[in-house]
Amino acid sequence: MSASGGTKAIVAALGANLAIAAAKFVAFAFSGSSSMLAEGVHSIADSGNQALLLLGGKKAKREATPEHPFGYGRERYIYAFLVSIVLFSVGGMFAIYEGYEKIKHPHEIEDWYWPIGVLVFAIIAEAFSFRTAIKESNELRGRQSWPQFVRRAKAPELPVVLLEDLGALVGLVLALVGVSVAIATGNGVWDGIGTLFIGILLILIALVLAAETKSLLLGEAAGPETDEKIREAVVDGETVTRLIHMRTQHLGPEELLVAAKVELRHENTAAEVAAAINAAEDRIRAAVPIARVIYLEPDIYDEATAAAGQDPAKT
Repeated sequence: MSASGGTKAIVAALGANLAIAAAKFVAFAFSGSSSMLAEGVHSIADSGNQALLLLGGKKAKREATPEHPFGYGRERYIYAFLVSIVLFSVGGMFAIYEGYEKIKHPHEIEDWYWPIGVLVFAIIAEAFSFRTAIKESNELRGRQSWPQFVRRAKAPELPVVLLEDLGALVGLVLALVGVSVAIATGNGVWDGIGTLFIGILLILIALVLAAETKSLLLGEAAGPETDEKIREAVVDGETVTRLIHMRTQHLGPEELLVAAKVELRHENTAAEVAAAINAAEDRIRAAVPIARVIYLEPDIYDEATAAAGQDPAKT
């Protein structure tokens, strides 16, 4: 996986979640807190998610084959989508079930210092992981807002880790509030309420991740800045005189397909046309290195055809 895949952030999150999961299960064993059990399962699910992201990054490196001529770059999108499913089912649904059971059959939390101590430790560890994810993301997001970065990022790993860590931090705060109120009042229902809110939070995050990774799986076009760079690189004014229309699609986070019709000088020979197209491809790759698959078709600009717009049936 390339650096833009956020490997450092994934590894940091994996280490933090494994340590936190162990601490949470110990706290559950001593205190009987359902929030601790739900949070422990959440941390295990998160650890599995990070393992899936690392596996997807490794599988995406495979060379193209005759059966898959455009390579395996979308493996990263598939594994990111699996993460959203795991987060929804193992994390969110389990927490809601545990919260419901705790509200229905409440019991007083024993050895309160165990869950409180573990939650404080977990918040510190998750904050470190979240800080790492933010630092890695800041190198890529530029002037984009955080919602824009999550929406537009072509590499799925960093948005996944960001939302997971954010959900974990908020969930830990909810668990801490639920456990604290349950201890203060002697009423275990509050522990169940905290667990229920954790489940709802995880399901909402899972739905956001599923929507974004589904969009990537379907195939997203290049971002506005990348699109503009390609358009500027195609036309040199001498051999390529006009870009008639263009379509782009990400084959993976670091691999872009570019297909375009271009107008060349009408008097060019076949050899000159081929040379002009090769030169245009070189300019595109120089401007946008991830544009690895490029198809340029020479054509003649026509006003009537242009008026039809981007309708594939007409153009």
